[in-house]
Amino acid sequence: MVITGEAILQKQTYTRETAPQNTKEPKTMNRLNPDTENNPEIKFSSWNKIYHKLLKLADSIKKSGFEPDVIVGVSRGGWIPARILSDLLGNPELASVTAEFYVGIGETEGEPRITQTVSFPVKNRKVLVVDEVADTGKSLKRVNAHLKKRGATEVRNAVIYCKPWSITVPDYSVKETRRWIVFPWEQKEAVERLVEKFRSEKETLEQIEEKLISSGLDRKLAERFIKETFRRKR
Repeated sequence: MVITGEAILQKQTYTRETAPQNTKEPKTMNRLNPDTENNPEIKFSSWNKIYHKLLKLADSIKKSGFEPDVIVGVSRGGWIPARILSDLLGNPELASVTAEFYVGIGETEGEPRITQTVSFPVKNRKVLVVDEVADTGKSLKRVNAHLKKRGATEVRNAVIYCKPWSITVPDYSVKETRRWIVFPWEQKEAVERLVEKFRSEKETLEQIEEKLISSGLDRKLAERFIKETFRRKR
């Protein structure tokens, strides 16, 4: 596995019209379970960087003239970005929806299912769907269909990051990336998965810690989460 610092791939904020063309879609996978073939680089992102990206995302939405009646965050990764966009766009009408690939521990389905319907009426309303990343794009596609079935008059998607192979091109995105981005609200969970993976590859505790730090995780957080992970697995 190659872990590098973040390189700036693109600086502009994408809209559906300017987004790059999709390429081959990877295997269905758990976004918090690193896949060395499809996700060779890992990057821990900070709260500050994510907030500034959300500022760009909000500016792009405003510039387009789209004024949603409801903002829907896709559980769980889209909740925090949706709440911040609610603030930046001055729209308090905030709802959630859940689309899941997973049916059990270590088991996946080829297509996501709606396991929690949208929590707010969307009939005859314009909806902005927010998630942190468009990876396969299948969850966004399923959520879009769900909202239209519930009577939404218009549905647009906004994400921070978009993978080049996503089958759904979001209306708004900040950056295209092939990296596995670890967001600040999921760091502990990601560390637990990475520690498990690195241990299976016979990495030492010191090697695991340095890999996490070199990929952007704060040293004190790396030490704490590794310690808690090992303590929990005893």
